[in-house]
Amino acid sequence: MAWRPVAVDGTILERGWKIQDRYQLSFWDALIVAAAKSLGCRYLLTEDLQADQKVDGITVVNPFLRDPASVLLGNY
Repeated sequence: MAWRPVAVDGTILERGWKIQDRYQLSFWDALIVAAAKSLGCRYLLTEDLQADQKVDGITVVNPFLRDPASVLLGNY
C-alpha cells in the first residue's frame, strides 16, 4: 500500500477520456495521467510519453534521461 494505488472511478474515467482527446494519448496512458492528477502529482516518471511534455499540468519526466536530483532541485 506504500504505492498509494488509485481506485479507478467515474471521475478518473471521465478525466482520462478528456486527456486522451486533448493530448492524443492512448486511453491507458491517459488513465495513468488522470490517476496522477487525482493524487496531485506534479511529475510523472515514464519512458512511454514524450519527455518534458506537460500533460494536464503534470510534467512528464523520463527517468533514463533525467537525474532525480535535477527534478527535486528545480533544475528542470
